[in-house]
Amino acid sequence: MTISLLFGVHAHQPVGNFPAVIDDAHVRSYGMFIRVMERYPEFRFSVHFSGWLLDVLYERFPDDMARLAAMTRRGQVEWFGSGDCEPVLAAIPHRDRVTQIATLSDKIERRFGMRPSGAWLTERVWESSVVTSLVATGIRYVAVDDYHFLCAGESQEHLDSFFSTDEDGRRLDLFPISEGARYRLPFSPADEAVGWLEDLARQGRRAAIYFDDIEKFGIWPETYQWVYEKGWLTQFVEGVLASKLIRTETYAEYHARERTRGIVYLPTTSYIEMNEWTLPARRATEYHALVEAEKAAGRFEAHKPFLRGGIWRNFMSRYSEANWMHKRMLGASRRLAALPPEQRSPELQECLHRAQANDAYWHGLFGGLYLPHLRRAIWNNLLKLEAALERLAPWPRLQQGDLDHDGHVETALRNPLIHAYVRDDGHASLVELSSLAVAHNFGDTLRAYEEAYHAKIHLADLTQTSNAGGGGITSAHDRIAFLHTILPGDADPDERPRGLFVDSRVCANDMLCPVDGYQADARPGSWIAVGEGWRIEKRYTLDKDVLSVVFRVEGRNPPASLETEINLAMPSCDGFGGRYVLADGSVPGGFGEPLGLPSASELTLDDSELGGALRIEASRPVRIDAGPHRTVSQSEAGFEKIMQAACITLAWSPAAGEQRITLRVIPAAS
Repeated sequence: MTISLLFGVHAHQPVGNFPAVIDDAHVRSYGMFIRVMERYPEFRFSVHFSGWLLDVLYERFPDDMARLAAMTRRGQVEWFGSGDCEPVLAAIPHRDRVTQIATLSDKIERRFGMRPSGAWLTERVWESSVVTSLVATGIRYVAVDDYHFLCAGESQEHLDSFFSTDEDGRRLDLFPISEGARYRLPFSPADEAVGWLEDLARQGRRAAIYFDDIEKFGIWPETYQWVYEKGWLTQFVEGVLASKLIRTETYAEYHARERTRGIVYLPTTSYIEMNEWTLPARRATEYHALVEAEKAAGRFEAHKPFLRGGIWRNFMSRYSEANWMHKRMLGASRRLAALPPEQRSPELQECLHRAQANDAYWHGLFGGLYLPHLRRAIWNNLLKLEAALERLAPWPRLQQGDLDHDGHVETALRNPLIHAYVRDDGHASLVELSSLAVAHNFGDTLRAYEEAYHAKIHLADLTQTSNAGGGGITSAHDRIAFLHTILPGDADPDERPRGLFVDSRVCANDMLCPVDGYQADARPGSWIAVGEGWRIEKRYTLDKDVLSVVFRVEGRNPPASLETEINLAMPSCDGFGGRYVLADGSVPGGFGEPLGLPSASELTLDDSELGGALRIEASRPVRIDAGPHRTVSQSEAGFEKIMQAACITLAWSPAAGEQRITLRVIPAAS
């Protein structure tokens, strides 16, 4: 008896990723994979490329895209669809799921002559609500992990074919991706992988179902040498084709000739590693310890379906910055949908689609929340959309409400050039300061969070690059490496938010104390903090491209000194394009360097990546201290320190009277 190998690969790069990264990915993975597979037309397989990446590759590497088109025409390749800009479908409205899926299906049909019947689910995030959207766009089947099925009570021996589910009377078929295949390909030797497939055939299994990241074939650490230079992919393909027990099929071919195994209803979940990453640090540590204990006791495989961790949406509760970005995106979606059809142009739809790209909304071993350039791409597209909406259907100039559902009211101050949001959480600081002129959110930073993997920092064995299993290589999930030196204290979490205008005062004992008791005043844009013998009034106003913040301190016992911390997200971060400029035009250094000015009234942050500058002005001289705010995170390449913001602290004595601080956005063209 033969077994059908359903072999699928998924290719994706985040919206806004650096061109050099995409070029390198193509050179080391996408292009190499295509050229190897081109030599074996009898090896059928399925592919999914996210639409944004496909556009880039179509422009930059047309020869390889032409190869894929030829392989499609000869029946070797089946295309899978999904959302065009790789959103987590469950995290966006039905109307946007439909436009995202239809956009990519149209693109694939136009360029490769095939309209997808199957779809890749981003990060394999399953919620039953996505069924109706997928079916409405012509999708008949998707692939999710076998873990999803185990959590629904199915037994492993039955997960060798597709099942069916339904929602609101719509049927969708579900293929269970084999974890055994995911962990073997391409990490175990090719002959062992082929032998494993043949053993499944001897056991009478119908199909071996594989669909995973193509980046494992050349981009993950060690894989380029393993897969191409040492010939793993060639050996595997030739071994499969030479086997009398294995035949290759596309998912479409298999789906057309087989019947469903029956009905199944999957719980809300993703792959098991993701379910750990979604948990808060301490809970994640407890969960990981439980998993390891079950493995040590030999019970893990039996109990795995009941050890589920969290769900993908938990990232919105873990990271307030992700939640704010997500809710702002949903608000823009509603505004776009409310326009008359003739005003909803493809350009505006594309801005929304790009603002829904999944990568910057989450974090684990993968995910891009910690990467400023990926968050910036979300905000850039969102603010381009809002700039157009400002002309077509402007928002109210003053608006209050709990916009992100966190229990705190946000006050929105808006004009045609600037949108500012103040959170009423006791700090009265800005959570967003967006310039529509340069399509940038200066409040797009990330506080330092406690992460479960920080416990690994003390492990000094940087040579863990081989697999004790016998001749293979180590998966990124099991690898520990350091891209930067991490010192004690570098990973300490922040105790306060990283907003704009987070205030502190010098207490009676000369200690610096937070001012965290602000209450909204009756006057719009004003907040009041009161202590023993002092009262601080803080008021925000907008005028064209200028945000003004006025501090007024009163009382018989005012603080000796008041200071406010302004965390500014600057696109250049600690790169060459960002620099501080003093009032006399001199340049004391870049954003990645410390800066101390005993007395100054003006500081400009000039940024070539921004295409403009931000100027800070004080109505009377202040002490200015500045330095980079960095976070410590882990990626598949190792631990790294990433600059999130230029942290500017302004300090002054309130005894001299009112202090006005202004931030002015200066586009390069002005």
